[in-house]
Amino acid sequence: MSILERFLSNYKPLIAVPVIITLIAVALIATHGVTENIDLKGGSNAVIQLEKPISSSDLQNIIAKGINNNQVDVTSIANNQATIQISGPTNVSTFVNAISGTGTLLSFQSVGALLSSQALSQVYYALAFAFLFMSITVFIVFRNIVPSVAVILAALSDITIALGGMSLFGIPLGVASVGALLMLIGYSVDTDILLTTRVLKRREGTINERATNAMKTGFTMAAAAIGSMVTLYLVVIIFIPFAQTLSLIASVLIIGLIADILATWLMNLGILKWYMEDRR
Repeated sequence: MSILERFLSNYKPLIAVPVIITLIAVALIATHGVTENIDLKGGSNAVIQLEKPISSSDLQNIIAKGINNNQVDVTSIANNQATIQISGPTNVSTFVNAISGTGTLLSFQSVGALLSSQALSQVYYALAFAFLFMSITVFIVFRNIVPSVAVILAALSDITIALGGMSLFGIPLGVASVGALLMLIGYSVDTDILLTTRVLKRREGTINERATNAMKTGFTMAAAAIGSMVTLYLVVIIFIPFAQTLSLIASVLIIGLIADILATWLMNLGILKWYMEDRR
């Protein structure tokens, strides 16, 4: 008996695995929260050209003292350039004076409290409408309550685990990471519909044979997607550390794609098999 056959014959206890991980993710989000990026919580991003080598901690102390703000984070230093994030309002002229003798300002971007609150509201609306329209589409396609709810639960589990991973690893929630979460909703629904269509609507072969074929296709898709995101993350971290948006998207997608494997092939497949066997 192959590994897939053993898995498909003992699927019911495995449904609990993504459920438990999802509950752990909810606990992480509730206790630690998810850090908000500058574009959501407000503040400033600056890039400076350093005049001489300096450590991140020393540069951080110099800037914090110069602008009278302890919420300063030097996110990267490479090729004599440093990227700095500052929470709260900061005057550009005050910042220039603070780095005088240390570096030259290359770019400065500030996001006010009003704009950040509007952006955060749009984030909630985007995620809510994405789930709403996804749910409606799934119900229209399958016209069956159990498979449709299984797809929605798998997508919800995927996003929740991704947010829990962001909380655990300190990945900030921002416009880029929200875009990654929306992509995860689409990818999760894609794999769930692939599974549900092959198992529920096809008639050739047994349930296990149809599920096995779907798993082979799904794992191939997941391996390709995870491999490409890992490659993107490593290239950005090693060669272009200033492209933080790309590394942020890649890291969120890596967590979410791994979560999708659990949600689709343990939870959704388990519910589908249970439902079809009970219906027989």
